[in-house]
Amino acid sequence: MSSEVYRTPDERFLDLPGFPFEPRYVDLDGLRMHRVDEGSGSPILMLHGEPTWSYLYRKMIGPLAAGHRVIAPDLFGFGRSDKPTERGFYTYDMHTLSIAHLVEELDLKRTTLVVHDWGGPIGLRVAFERPGRFARLVILNTGLALPGPRWPSAGFTAWRDFVERVGLELPVGSIVQRSTVSELPPDVIAAYDAPFPEPTAKTGPATFPLLVPIHQDDPDVPTMRAVRESLRSWTKPTLVMFSDADPVIPISVGERLAETTPGAEGLVRIEGASHFLQEDAGEELAERIGDWLEGS
Repeated sequence: MSSEVYRTPDERFLDLPGFPFEPRYVDLDGLRMHRVDEGSGSPILMLHGEPTWSYLYRKMIGPLAAGHRVIAPDLFGFGRSDKPTERGFYTYDMHTLSIAHLVEELDLKRTTLVVHDWGGPIGLRVAFERPGRFARLVILNTGLALPGPRWPSAGFTAWRDFVERVGLELPVGSIVQRSTVSELPPDVIAAYDAPFPEPTAKTGPATFPLLVPIHQDDPDVPTMRAVRESLRSWTKPTLVMFSDADPVIPISVGERLAETTPGAEGLVRIEGASHFLQEDAGEELAERIGDWLEGS
């Protein structure tokens, strides 16, 4: 393993609470990407965001895998996936291309895509660029940020400033705790910290917030705009679920997404949950998705 790529030792992932899943890997351009891959049937691809990993979906994987093949990868720089230590590696294009390669490698078809946080811009772009492989969307607390009167929000600006200030000392586990309503047990907080035993391992999480467009001339603005326009013409079944207590991505974002996406039938409001609604209401989300898949 090159000194320019950090690979978290396997022992960091032993006996994580609520996460009994066997690790599976695929090699993408010389880097190892990890995924949870459980069950059989029509595929459900779940994409995490910042600064989490597939552990975020642990409450949902088991119930949904009872009738489907559930795939939850770790983006490069996160979880059990390899972590290049150069900031320049981490771009919107790279993350999109790596997930697209995973979809092709696994030959996923008629896929239900579940996206959250940065998983939204990444996953939606993959779906719109390869529409033949995706049949449905589930959108959770994410957005397609474009600079304007409503963006960046005060909450995001504070978050971005914090990440710039702390850099590679980013306290991942405590960030997840601060963005949930639930009081997380210490071993769950430790599980979110597990992939990052040293500062150099945190290059991916420390870079993500800086990629979000906040100025009209930011390089990803045209691509993000194209993705947003594609969503406005997406007619396949779409389930939009947002929590009611997210300080960074307010529920009004979910309302607009539900109103402007032709395939959506309105917003499902998840009560008493914050940004990481998979922690606060994972069982409810799995039940709602399962029922929706049966009826769509």
